[in-house]
Amino acid sequence: MLFEEIDERDSFLSDSIVDGFINLHFAFQKLQFLLEDCTLEGAQLFILIKSPFIAHQFRVLFREVASTLSVLPLDLIDVSVEIKEFVRLVTKHSEKAIFRIEPDDAMAIDRLFSVLDQFEARIEPSSTLIKAILDQLNVTTWYRCNMEVKFLNEQIVVRSLNCEKEDPLLSSLVGFISYCRAVVFEKLDNEKAEQRENNFSKEMLRCLNLNDFHCPISLELMTDPVTVSTGQTYDRSSLKKWLKRGKFICPVTGVKLTNAEIVPNLTIKKIIQHFCTEYGIPVPKWGKRNRDIGKTSVPGSLAYAEMIKFLSKFLAQKLQFGTIDEKNKAAFEILLLSKPSFFNRLLLVKANTIPPLIDLLSSADPSTQENAISALLKLSKERRGKKVIISSGGLTPILELLKNGLKMELRQIAATIIFYLVSVEEYRKLIGGTPDAIPSLLELIREGKSCRNSHSVLALFGLALFPENIRRILESGAIPVLIDLLTSTDEEDLVNVPLAVLAILAMKAAGSVALQASGLQIFMSCLRSSTSQTGKEYIVSILLSVCVNVGSEAIGVLATDSMIMASLYPLIRNGTSPASKKARSLVKILHEFHEKKVGMG
Repeated sequence: MLFEEIDERDSFLSDSIVDGFINLHFAFQKLQFLLEDCTLEGAQLFILIKSPFIAHQFRVLFREVASTLSVLPLDLIDVSVEIKEFVRLVTKHSEKAIFRIEPDDAMAIDRLFSVLDQFEARIEPSSTLIKAILDQLNVTTWYRCNMEVKFLNEQIVVRSLNCEKEDPLLSSLVGFISYCRAVVFEKLDNEKAEQRENNFSKEMLRCLNLNDFHCPISLELMTDPVTVSTGQTYDRSSLKKWLKRGKFICPVTGVKLTNAEIVPNLTIKKIIQHFCTEYGIPVPKWGKRNRDIGKTSVPGSLAYAEMIKFLSKFLAQKLQFGTIDEKNKAAFEILLLSKPSFFNRLLLVKANTIPPLIDLLSSADPSTQENAISALLKLSKERRGKKVIISSGGLTPILELLKNGLKMELRQIAATIIFYLVSVEEYRKLIGGTPDAIPSLLELIREGKSCRNSHSVLALFGLALFPENIRRILESGAIPVLIDLLTSTDEEDLVNVPLAVLAILAMKAAGSVALQASGLQIFMSCLRSSTSQTGKEYIVSILLSVCVNVGSEAIGVLATDSMIMASLYPLIRNGTSPASKKARSLVKILHEFHEKKVGMG
């Protein structure tokens, strides 16, 4: 009303009045942000536990509004007497505003801490007590409960990315609401929405190009993305070097930076993490202080540990003795529970959930089969999980899905499990010696027609580390499939895996002959155009092996390329020790070939 009347009268405003309005705007903006935080989807439990702090924040902001209004020179503003009275009334009420926690909320908080204490004492609380808390939060469905889990997990991830100390209470809340989701809510009222969201995330990642995440300054994948005042994002270390040189302009736009402030771009950081994880690309190191919450075997709190123990046993019972719907839900809950933490996966494996999950792979229900294979994928990340999968006879049904799965996604999940299994040396012989394993992986790579199906290639790489498997891989026709893969993308970070496999295969005479027959020009072209140091080193290894194993015919092909020396010398100077040695050997071979040719001439 005040501002409407000022606008209608086109009143003159002095600098002191404008300053007062600016301060008022900032206070209202803070209030708006606080209100938005209180109404976020899935934040009910978080807001409940933070309600004393939030009430204090409202008191502080209302005092700030009152203080700003009280010093506003109303006599100098051309507005009606009624408006001035209204402003004074607002000021008075803002000063006296009282924010208290509702009695029902206070009781819910007491009940919640009572439940956490019981879990910590290894006592499973009554369902009546737990449901009373959920009713007060209005968390009445599985979907709403799942949104609460997601929100709390996001808070933990943000704290980790910001290198903040872990909050044991936050971990306990995640454990509590995860327990409620699986135990209290018997039906998945929105499983399809959850799966659609997961599929949407994967589709979004497929639309992205890894080159978009390269720092415009260093041209390397960003490890610590930060945003400057122009809105452009750079890697922190590269930007600091840029600014240290006295260059206070945005490298991309050329616009002068209004300040040297840089803001961490946590969104881009998370996308890079998801992208690298999804496509099997080595994840950049995020810094020593950042604790990887997904790889720790230490629970966030004692209460959390006990809740997950109770929950793991509950899910194992449902998998073994439940109805088909209960088994499906249990598999889905295991999938969700095993995503965020090594500790969760460890307890689920110890609770003996893997054997009944393997049994569900033969289910006639597509949803149950998909949830079971997806849950096994998560559990196969742990060494004990791998051992149980093999000892429980899980390899055969997993390979069956890899070969004959009705959906491409299920086959890719099976390939990823194989990738995790072959990380154990003793399983490489077992899996490589299984007749359909290698051909099925190659068929999946061929049908995928994308380097982003990299877990299949990584599985092949793991199998190739066992010498006896190299012959099987070559006999299965791997080389043309992998070379076709190299030419199907321009994203260099994604071609390094097939190059690594080809480098191993090239060490064998049969592999070198097959590569020579496929054409060395592809590798010579990649060597010239590649900006990836790792990729160049693999290519040099391939070319050297082919020259040594095939001889003058292959060397002659390389010698016709007038630019090859220019590509090799930088590797000799700047490559790793093995790469430098191989590049030097290749240069020596080419020099000897030229000298011999001149001598014969």
